[in-house]
Amino acid sequence: MPETPPDTDVHDAPRDGLFIRLYFGDGRFLGPGKIELLETIRTEQSILSAARKMGMSYRRAWLLVDELDRMFNQRVVETFPGRRGRGTELTTFGEKLIGLYRGIERDSAKATREAAEELRAALADDWQETQATHAAKAPAPPTLPANRRQRTR
Repeated sequence: MPETPPDTDVHDAPRDGLFIRLYFGDGRFLGPGKIELLETIRTEQSILSAARKMGMSYRRAWLLVDELDRMFNQRVVETFPGRRGRGTELTTFGEKLIGLYRGIERDSAKATREAAEELRAALADDWQETQATHAAKAPAPPTLPANRRQRTR
């Protein structure tokens, strides 16, 4: 699966390849965003630095880490507060979590490569032009008469 360059905002970059999100059936899930956050924390050794590098707020990053810690029966990071502290490190389980997820991703990409290539070969070359033309020609959605409009609060 192609890697996104580190300076590219993952949400803005066109994706190519397999996108894996594991749903555990009880509302918990694990996807590439949480794994990327853990990998960035590993590199930066700081939740704040990882958040900045990924273009998210510190609060959002902290909530995602907290969610991961509560999701599993083992912590994924260990924090060492204070200026003289070592910052944040992944636990052994945090490292294992990344490895397991990336392994699933790699194995899934191998298993689906042939079918994905066949689908890619069948893609229309002028898709973006077709989309733009279709959007320009699409009729506006109908509006309700003034006496039938729904109230919004």
